[in-house]
Amino acid sequence: MRNDFCTFKPLPPLDAQEEHFILCSIAWPMIPLLPDHLSLKQTSDPAHSKFTILPRRTGGQWHVGDQLEVIIQMYDFSGIPKNSGGDFFVARLHNSKLGAGVGGQVVDHLNGSYTAVFPLLWEGSAEVEVTLVHPSEAITVLHRLTKEQPDRISFQSLFHSGSNSETTTCNICLRPTQQGLCNYTDLGTGEPWFCYKPKNLGCDTRISHFKGEFKQKLKANEEKLFQSGVNMKVIIPASGPASVTVLPKLEDQQEVESRIVTLRLSGYYYQDVWRALGDTAVRQFNSISAISQCLRGKVVHLYGDSTIRQWFEHLTATLPDLKEFDLHNLKQVGPFMALDNVNNILVTHRCHGPPIRFASVPTSELRYIANELDGLTGGPNTVVVIGIWSHFSTFPVELYIRRLHSIRTAVLRLLDREPGTVVVIRTANLKALTLYEALTNSDWYSMQRDKVLRAMFKGINVHLVDAWQMVLAHHLPHSLHPQPPIVKDMIDVVLSYICPQM
Repeated sequence: MRNDFCTFKPLPPLDAQEEHFILCSIAWPMIPLLPDHLSLKQTSDPAHSKFTILPRRTGGQWHVGDQLEVIIQMYDFSGIPKNSGGDFFVARLHNSKLGAGVGGQVVDHLNGSYTAVFPLLWEGSAEVEVTLVHPSEAITVLHRLTKEQPDRISFQSLFHSGSNSETTTCNICLRPTQQGLCNYTDLGTGEPWFCYKPKNLGCDTRISHFKGEFKQKLKANEEKLFQSGVNMKVIIPASGPASVTVLPKLEDQQEVESRIVTLRLSGYYYQDVWRALGDTAVRQFNSISAISQCLRGKVVHLYGDSTIRQWFEHLTATLPDLKEFDLHNLKQVGPFMALDNVNNILVTHRCHGPPIRFASVPTSELRYIANELDGLTGGPNTVVVIGIWSHFSTFPVELYIRRLHSIRTAVLRLLDREPGTVVVIRTANLKALTLYEALTNSDWYSMQRDKVLRAMFKGINVHLVDAWQMVLAHHLPHSLHPQPPIVKDMIDVVLSYICPQM
């Protein structure tokens, strides 16, 4: 249930059933009710908490292919054990000398204790790192903000005609006023978007879209739940050893990959190289000629937010013959286009439709990905890359489900008319968090949308770039825009899908 100013049209029965299933699958356990005057003493404290590596059940030694289990026990700031769940952790196993790292899976036992499980994938030392991203009490605040304040980030549009100009507030969810509304719901996808009607201009005079203000409305002391170095993105200390020594794989041991299926891991780092654990091996494209040969004769369409624009910038910076056209567009917004005449390569980028938190976007460039896909011919020389997640954090997750549904439907239409089209989906990733970032773009919001995206495209003939696991497993700091070594690894994964063998 949510405020009546932010509602969505009813879905057809099958779509409604799917939405309900996805919402149930991402429901967060044990969200506590917070008092109006919150005391930090009773909330989860990473400094008092601890993790312990569980002993090997048989043999006492660790081998490649085994699973390592870690128990996490949470305490509050008074040193009292927590007896409920809901804290949000990320965990990784790493060896800095080997350039190795892999994410772990955290299980909530709903009683203040958690288990983190890791696959052992390399010989030598493997060190555990468990990070509290948010205490359960902070998750309660994030959950409430989305329910009560889905419009806490506003958007605006400029309306202009002749010598008259007006600016009004726009959003998916607008609070009722005496002011009329302009309805910009997309006819092709049904995506909703509204602006308050200008006093003296018509709705057809709208010329630009841009990010408005952020209205932070927290209750007393709730800011204390989002303190870097105190209870947000803080490493949990170990009680005892924080690492194990991994011996070579035993001859009669079960294959490593079959053991990690239940952990839902897509890969790991070794010698600073991302290695896939799925069916497609990741090849290294370490030369200009290797990249150019793979993309020769290809048209690559990149759709999405700034984390996808990073890939356009990486390719144009890496390939000297891939020249970007000056389309006289804003650097953040685009659209962008680059052409390699020598190798017959075309690369384009276009941002997704609203909500999008850019400085200013001409309304003529507000395009929905599904509509753009419907305009493609497709084929074996066409590559489509989609990355859409970050700008949906402050809205009800139903909006994101419905946006992905329209994109998935368009992808299926594209693959139906041209099955050889290569479609790649980029997942969400972890980022650095400040108070503002936590309230608008927290890793918890991203994690939920990451789960939604995987569920929506499960069983579809598309490829995933697991940005979440790649950022989690890497030694570089979390960032909304991952640093160049990680971006290079992501591009290698995309190129491996395009050119699995050469």
